[in-house]
Amino acid sequence: MASLERVRFLVVDDNAHMINIVKTLLRGFGATHIFEARDATEAFHRLKHDAIDICISDYQMEVLDGVEFVQLVRNSSDSPNRYVPIIMLTAHSERSKVVAARDAGANEFCCKPVTAIELRRKIVAIVDFPRPFIKTSSGNYFGPDRRRKQDSKYHGPERREGWSEDHQPPQATAKKSGEASSGHHQEDEHA
Repeated sequence: MASLERVRFLVVDDNAHMINIVKTLLRGFGATHIFEARDATEAFHRLKHDAIDICISDYQMEVLDGVEFVQLVRNSSDSPNRYVPIIMLTAHSERSKVVAARDAGANEFCCKPVTAIELRRKIVAIVDFPRPFIKTSSGNYFGPDRRRKQDSKYHGPERREGWSEDHQPPQATAKKSGEASSGHHQEDEHA
């Protein structure tokens, strides 16, 4: 995996202790640009004002939960970056929660208590093996392709009508410029 030194992370959780755990893990991976938000509304505001490369969000939060936050990022007309990779964290790993996060457009799903190995594996999947974004013809879904493996036996037309190469996520801001954006933000400078 490439260095995470220039990757800008946003950690969203209403639990300050959990934010600190995730920030500690990210610093251990070499990340130096770590922003935080205590709820989905603040996180959406941060996405508008800070160039975030990867978002790590809790599932269960007040006002808007993690699934609603992902839906807002992926589908809102004023979303600043519909393509930002989102890792969903939760203490509730029931299949229905995983499916809801996936169907909202989360890139990855990680169960609490989160371990360094598991979080790193999810980040590697996003950084080294990004999935193309798709928009279903019905317009009910926009997000990373939910298929994890290709069916080598399928030889027909594209099953997702309306799929286009135009749905490739833009290059990460940190990879393009290597500079921090200006604006009001709380940045973690502890390495």
